[in-house]
Amino acid sequence: MQGLRIFSGVDSVKMELWVDSVYTSLDLRARVGQLIMPIIYPRVTDTELLLARLKKEQWGGILFQKGMLADQRTLTIRLQQASPTPLLIALDGEWGLYMRLKDAPQYPRNRGLGDAGDLKLIEAYGAEVARQCQLMGIHINFAPVVDVNINPKNPVIGSRSFGTSPQHVAACALAYARGLEMGGVLSVAKHFPGHGDTHEDSHKTLPIVSASKARMKAVELFPFKEYFASGFGGVMTAHLSVPSYDASGRASSLSKPITTTLLREEMGFRGLVFTDALEMKGAQTGAVSSVAVAALKAGNDILLGPAQPAQALDEILEAQARGELTDDEIEEKCRRVLSFKYALILCKAKGGVEAEVVKDKIWTPEEAQLRARLQQAAKATTTDIDPTARTKAMRMKQVKAKSGKR
Repeated sequence: MQGLRIFSGVDSVKMELWVDSVYTSLDLRARVGQLIMPIIYPRVTDTELLLARLKKEQWGGILFQKGMLADQRTLTIRLQQASPTPLLIALDGEWGLYMRLKDAPQYPRNRGLGDAGDLKLIEAYGAEVARQCQLMGIHINFAPVVDVNINPKNPVIGSRSFGTSPQHVAACALAYARGLEMGGVLSVAKHFPGHGDTHEDSHKTLPIVSASKARMKAVELFPFKEYFASGFGGVMTAHLSVPSYDASGRASSLSKPITTTLLREEMGFRGLVFTDALEMKGAQTGAVSSVAVAALKAGNDILLGPAQPAQALDEILEAQARGELTDDEIEEKCRRVLSFKYALILCKAKGGVEAEVVKDKIWTPEEAQLRARLQQAAKATTTDIDPTARTKAMRMKQVKAKSGKR
């Protein structure tokens, strides 16, 4: 993993010995399990059910969804204790833990901070999010968003983007990623190859990006190029149809020309490749027998959020048995995942705290001071608005207008 920041200071010889030891201890089912990351809601009442699922499905990691700080921390501890191989714990925290955990501190959205343009403040913000992640036992943040929001009708990116200029988006995203990875948390740039110029939502359908290769290289791909050149370690593939790179109409997350040829070979990305959630409609629109198998064949390392993780595991094993996926392909991906586990978990000082105190450890006077600075920086902008909330507000305004109310 030469050149990746997250491996700086990691003893490569010791890492390889550990990876070899763990890999040889796993049977084929467990090796495939390392490539699957289900989405889990952190409800303590579901602990026994989740422990049973973990034993059967042998996940490589977990993305926790909506919940509360103490509940997620409690489940993380229990599941880590039960897992033979350390679990990668991920956060979908574009604007911090609050995006998923509603008793965490709330920060401005990216566009407000992008408009303010204080890169040192954005880096400090990333470092604070990393500190909170470490307390929670979180190793990966699915951030920053590096989409360039050049389509004002985009229904899903909007204020999640740092702006409309590829150079400015890149500068802000790199600052946030530096803060995260200096704090020992893997950053994940999304949504490759660029979701900023769509007028549809990949949660609901398969959007089309009709730009030429030349335009994509200048706009959509520019922040990703800068991110890769800076040695950051994660990327998320989007569910987009991009005819200029794959005329088949297949989603980019399931496309070998995009996920392997463009991402790995042409752009030289050496890190960990995650799909966007495979339960999204954008991943379900193609004529493939198994989305999970197609995503691995395309070049992804980790399958995020399959609708049925146990079924995905069985489909991959069946594909391997009939030679559609080779042993070498599975081994390469599994070893890459294990290498990141060594760097992110075994080589980091244990920063996690008990569930009873995690909220107090997160809400500190220093955190409050930084939060105030971030809110002040974004205060002068009018773009720090959730596009969904904006749509709801417009609908409410229309309803009130029709009823004569203001």
